[in-house]
Amino acid sequence: MKTLKKVLLAVLVAVSLGTVSTGALAGGVDARTVYSPSAAIDMTLNKILAAQNAIETGEDPEKVSLMVQEASNSSKEINANDKVDIARSRANGTLRKAKGFAKKGDFQEADAELRKAHQEFSDLKKML
Repeated sequence: MKTLKKVLLAVLVAVSLGTVSTGALAGGVDARTVYSPSAAIDMTLNKILAAQNAIETGEDPEKVSLMVQEASNSSKEINANDKVDIARSRANGTLRKAKGFAKKGDFQEADAELRKAHQEFSDLKKML
């Protein structure tokens, strides 16, 4: 009887852990959207162009700064190899400069940095 109680308790604990574990509750393979490197580069380029268009239309410096930040965040989806990652990191530095200029309201410098970043991210496609 004691052995039966121990076995039942062990089974109960195992079942309860299995139903509440994070592995059991985690989403499937499609729980996170994964972009191909070229699609992630295109997404980043589109966000850079949107920020440039916002500068041309005379948007608020804070809004332009947020748009540049979105471009920087989307560039984190670019996963190819170490060589591409190093170049992506350098291009992100250019985006950081553009964000700083945009935040200050210096749209001429921000636009120049965004053009440079656009070129750097376009060059990433050649490395794939």
